[in-house]
Amino acid sequence: MTDHQTTHQAQEDARNETIRIWLNGQVVPKGDAKVSVYDSGFMLGDGVWEGLRLYNGTWAFIDEHLDRLFEAAKAIDLDIGMTRDEVFQAVLETQKANDMHTDAHARLMVTRGVKTRPFQHPSLSQQGPTVTIIMEHSKPKIARPIRLATVPHLRGLPMTQDPKLNSHSKLNCILACIAAEKAGADEGLMLDVNGFVNTTNACNFFIVRKGEVWTSTGDYCMNGITRQKVIDLCREDGIPVYERNYSLVDTYGADEAFLTGTFGAQTPVGEIDGRPIGNGEMGPVTTRIRELYKSLIQRNCS
Repeated sequence: MTDHQTTHQAQEDARNETIRIWLNGQVVPKGDAKVSVYDSGFMLGDGVWEGLRLYNGTWAFIDEHLDRLFEAAKAIDLDIGMTRDEVFQAVLETQKANDMHTDAHARLMVTRGVKTRPFQHPSLSQQGPTVTIIMEHSKPKIARPIRLATVPHLRGLPMTQDPKLNSHSKLNCILACIAAEKAGADEGLMLDVNGFVNTTNACNFFIVRKGEVWTSTGDYCMNGITRQKVIDLCREDGIPVYERNYSLVDTYGADEAFLTGTFGAQTPVGEIDGRPIGNGEMGPVTTRIRELYKSLIQRNCS
């Protein structure tokens, strides 16, 4: 399909060729930002991360992002080796080094660090964590509503790999994305272990039915910060919103559908499994939610 796009598609920006990256206490040129082949993240996907967005000189909802980062690190018994304030100062240092003021995206990553031998046991990571901040000039550029395809890959149970964990181990989601692309779609719509609609491989998922906004229960998906902001905004604005189980039948019959995430905020969905959703364009409820979210950003990032 010639017009394939992703939910993280951004405008080309030549400045990203010369960005500087924070790596273990130093801000270095992009070409010099390298980690060992023995690093736990490279070798095993052993690490956690956060995506951050810069609006008007302010990192949106930074406290919630740092809460989630430190909670995830605790869950996998990973000592970041820095305080919350030190992590935030590293973000600000990277921002300053790149002279960024708005429309920037940061990926903050922490792995268990370099291993002494190439095996799984965490005790082999003895040199301390690897902390990296990649910061790019990044303005979303979505040419049309996203096309989804339902994939066989599930968002699983907490006792396998908890979907609430923002870990470096993303292979399940990558396979879901590949399956969707093979089906001619942009992104994969993933079900939970009970067969209910859950999320996509990269974003949280919402539908709109008769003026009501529905999203999953949150039991089997990353409980996204943008997802929660949308739920809160709906409640404040009097838009009925429900966290509930619903099926593909409910989804195909929806009037609107959209995705949420730190990068794209709210991205309209026009087609699922070859079926148009509504008229295939962004609907009035999604448009209203977008307006509410922009106002929230203006209040918080001015």
